[in-house]
Amino acid sequence: MTELVLPNDTNTLNNLMGGRLMHWMDIVSAIAAQKHSNRIVVTASVDNISFKHPIRLGNVVTLRAKVTRAFNSSMEVRIDVDAEDIPSSTKTESNSAFFTFVAVDQLGRPIDIPEVEPETEDEKALYEGALRRRQLRLILAGRMKPSEAKELRSIFDIQESGISGTVVYIDENENGDYDQGEPLAVSQEDDLTTPGMNETG
Repeated sequence: MTELVLPNDTNTLNNLMGGRLMHWMDIVSAIAAQKHSNRIVVTASVDNISFKHPIRLGNVVTLRAKVTRAFNSSMEVRIDVDAEDIPSSTKTESNSAFFTFVAVDQLGRPIDIPEVEPETEDEKALYEGALRRRQLRLILAGRMKPSEAKELRSIFDIQESGISGTVVYIDENENGDYDQGEPLAVSQEDDLTTPGMNETG
């Protein structure tokens, strides 16, 4: 999907407003999810959106979205955003994020969708990391216990009795997966819930 940044899209610094970009990202990812599932889809969650570079007035914004993996009725979509200044022939990577969508029937009930079959090495890497990202979302939403997240055991040092133990700080890498950082001790009383993040399917 391609958009031209017009004056009505910018803030007082003539940069694209973050909310407008998120709106475009939601649209392009919903289209990708709908094409994969051939169903009506609804947004379930949005991962962290970081702005690497500002997008300026007059830039041409290109948004690319692909479904990385499907889970019953839900699917993860990766979005990459580039901004191009045509007069100066410069192009920059601005944003990337993961959205989660749920396919629903005409009554709004979740419905099963086809699996994703990765082909390229990049697609396989995104596919393999999708389960870990999904489990992390569910943990942060309070819908899964850390001890149940088997795919995250290489990142979290989890005790079976609960969330008491050691959790390591993690960073998202270029494939949207997570790299291990410095250990961070947590206790049973620590709140690992992030409001507004949820996933169905």
